[in-house]
Amino acid sequence: MSTATISVMGKRTDTRSFLLTAIAAVMPVATVLLMVYFTLNTASFLTVANLLTVITQNAPLFIISMAFAMLLMAGYVDLSVGSTMAVAGVTGAIAFGPLGFLGGSLVAITVGAAVGLINGTLIGYLSISPIVVTLGMLAAGRGTAMALAPDPLFGFGEGAQAFGSGDFLGISYIAWVAIGVAAICIFIMGTTAVGKHVLAIGVNKRAAFLTGIKVKTTVFALYIGVGVAAGIAGLVLVTRLDSAPAGTLGSGFEVTVLSAVLLGGIPFTGGRGSLWRVLLGVWFIAVLRNGLTLMNVGSEMVNIVSGIVLICAAGLEALRMYLRQKL
Repeated sequence: MSTATISVMGKRTDTRSFLLTAIAAVMPVATVLLMVYFTLNTASFLTVANLLTVITQNAPLFIISMAFAMLLMAGYVDLSVGSTMAVAGVTGAIAFGPLGFLGGSLVAITVGAAVGLINGTLIGYLSISPIVVTLGMLAAGRGTAMALAPDPLFGFGEGAQAFGSGDFLGISYIAWVAIGVAAICIFIMGTTAVGKHVLAIGVNKRAAFLTGIKVKTTVFALYIGVGVAAGIAGLVLVTRLDSAPAGTLGSGFEVTVLSAVLLGGIPFTGGRGSLWRVLLGVWFIAVLRNGLTLMNVGSEMVNIVSGIVLICAAGLEALRMYLRQKL
């Protein structure tokens, strides 16, 4: 191989490395620019009260995205999180009456875990397609929620209302729950063997199995984790709203979660990613929705912009994968 050829190849590698670095910087830069834009156009955006409100209003998104990102890192997906939120939130709301806030909370989380258990068994142990199973669960979960509560439920008692509207150190209880879930997930992925196993499964399931990783059990546990997160998110949402409308609770949440996770740099094929970047992706989506609302942009336009963001995130990921293959 000639010196000229080696030089050309080196320049191409440098160019691709530069492009990968530039792509990695897109989200942080875009988030800053978005916040600057809303600050200049809405006087109430860059205030402590509003930023805390952003976290509180988007707590379900923060909660589910953390668990969902771990699942996606392993190369699996759950398209039923919105319906799981609905059925968990509705059953928890029904249980608030006879069991009180704590009893209803346990019911909601247990129902979420049960949905995750079903998904995990069918996908993790029986190797059925994740898309087929979770799409089926999406329909079944929504139908179950609507059958349990044909009419919206509301008025859940003092305990639920205190949790949904209360705060500690100026930060809402709901926001503290989101922070706690995020901290637990980051700890698991960053400091335990489970995190390494999740990434190894995403890279190559067969190789992970041959190295002694319990692939089926890990996938099973990840689906239960997503179910628990969806149960907590459903509980958080119904207490904040003091209402549980089965038909709309968590509707379309799958797209929002997927957008945030892809924006956070988790490839759809799994095998790599950072939960810190996922938090940034969630924050971008949360700020986008909050800012557009403050600017009195209609909900239909918010959905259009969110869809465009998802397409852009998928496009960036496709470009990133292409460049990585060429290095």
